[in-house]
Amino acid sequence: MKFFVDTAEVDEIAQLNDLGMCDGVTTNPSLILKSGRDILEVTKEIAGMVAGPVSAEVVALKADDMIAEGRKLAKIADNIAVKVPLTWDGLKTCKVLSEEGTMVNVTLCFSANQALLAAKAGATFISPFIGRLDDINLDGLDVIEEIRTIYDNYGFDTQILAASIRSVNHAKDCAMIGADVMTAPPAIIKKMADHVLTDKGLDAFMKDWAKTGQKIL
Repeated sequence: MKFFVDTAEVDEIAQLNDLGMCDGVTTNPSLILKSGRDILEVTKEIAGMVAGPVSAEVVALKADDMIAEGRKLAKIADNIAVKVPLTWDGLKTCKVLSEEGTMVNVTLCFSANQALLAAKAGATFISPFIGRLDDINLDGLDVIEEIRTIYDNYGFDTQILAASIRSVNHAKDCAMIGADVMTAPPAIIKKMADHVLTDKGLDAFMKDWAKTGQKIL
């Protein structure tokens, strides 16, 4: 499974990229706001840091305006994926941009039916929001599994990009279901390395090593 980093903070992206834990980046208006940076400037910087796709989101609501914004964002770098919402206007935009050779990430997906429409419109990525479904007492992982089944049934090339990842269990479960990509905040990706037994075992080793009085360096 590919790891996309869900942030516009370049220092955090750089840390994970250096470890080989960053296959791409996703941003959105909220993350741009949090960064305090100009969208075009920070997107260009991120796209120059990572080899994989960098999602930059349109903010218009009508198809013609979305297409114009998408074309401008796509000119930032060759690895830009234009992010559009899963509305009819977003799907129209997806169709146009994808036929022009631009990667398109269709976001704010909450059902398998929506994901089917996005695949038909030529989406490169579909972004189902797991955590937000959980928030309204629906199982977000069920949607990932339904989309995986539908896409496999018909051989769609659209990649499932699991989003709104709230926990390390979300990450693990998405990998088990077969999501192609997950996008998660840096803190969640780093937390995947944590385990109480690892900490306990390391502490025991260090105490025993101290008793030997030896040094390696």
